[in-house]
Amino acid sequence: MPRPRTSETRERIRAAALELFTRHGIRQTSLRQIAEHLGLTKPALYYHFASRDDLVVSLVQPLVDDVESLLADDEQTAPSTPRELLGRYFDISYRHRTVTALLLRDLGALSELGIVDRILGWRFRLVELLAGRDASVADRARALVALGGLGDCLVLLGDTPVETLRPAALDAACSALGPLADRQP
Repeated sequence: MPRPRTSETRERIRAAALELFTRHGIRQTSLRQIAEHLGLTKPALYYHFASRDDLVVSLVQPLVDDVESLLADDEQTAPSTPRELLGRYFDISYRHRTVTALLLRDLGALSELGIVDRILGWRFRLVELLAGRDASVADRARALVALGGLGDCLVLLGDTPVETLRPAALDAACSALGPLADRQP
């Protein structure tokens, strides 16, 4: 039987780590457990990832890249309507929903890696895009509730088919925005 290529092994490690991190928590899952789960030696795992932190960052980085791209697009071009922006944010979060669930489950471990600070930075940038630069406290609160509710829907209603969940979550988020939902770019 041929040996898996390096990129395939790396992806198998990432998939197993995400499964175990989600089930047991980041701090409670060792690299040894991940290696045993895959039938690899610990040195083989270290060949692909220098540490558990490197492995965690590799899992979160695609989400980081996608959200950063979304924000950069909207900040540099004509802004979207609030519903369009929330829809694109939903789509990214849905695509990375397992990582999003891990983020919510293990904030402490992720905070140590500086990931929570980045997420808070996104939130402030998203709030500004949704509510405006000089928004009142009430409008910023509406935007925060809309974003938080959208994220909660992804995690707590994650078994709902996306074609049902997406419009329901967007309708609810836009309701939370109140008059901000009608803002035009």
